[in-house]
Amino acid sequence: MDLRELDRRTLLVLDKIVAGVTPADLARPTPCAGWTLADLLRHQVGENHAFATAAREGSAPDWDAGTLGDDAYAAYRASVDDFLDAFADDTVLERPLTINHFGTFPGAIAAHMHLVDTVAHGWDLARTLGLPYEPDAEAVSVATKLAERIPDEGREKNGSFARSVEVPAGAGELDRFLALLGRDPAWVVR
Repeated sequence: MDLRELDRRTLLVLDKIVAGVTPADLARPTPCAGWTLADLLRHQVGENHAFATAAREGSAPDWDAGTLGDDAYAAYRASVDDFLDAFADDTVLERPLTINHFGTFPGAIAAHMHLVDTVAHGWDLARTLGLPYEPDAEAVSVATKLAERIPDEGREKNGSFARSVEVPAGAGELDRFLALLGRDPAWVVR
């Protein structure tokens, strides 16, 4: 399966979640330590646009430039469209792309990185809003394979994810994926 198709499917799940966000929801805490829902959405918008710019130009100058304006959903939707349009060209998967402070990778690896971020933050969004999260099973499986390769060391320094946490034996794949990225699958809004 093409990573871009898995990412598109995951983004469609997120789209339904973000479409229901109200201005009052933006102040809610998220599983991302210290971030409100507005912070999380700004991050997603910024990342989507930056991945798109890197796909078109080889790198992006600013990975933290996400803004929500007066309509968080419209800003999010525009960033998704930008990302999907930029990655639609098959040659992008072979070109080297510089991804923030992580380094330069073939576009296929960059697409894989975006998928991990999308699956993880989809859960963050749903959990923040108390909604069910049912991402594409194949997308979770593929994202988990990359998450298994991310070393715990240096995560705090590069700002990616927290150190992995333990989950009970027999935990489902989504819970294992989340734990690999330092999220507590049992997290709820307090």
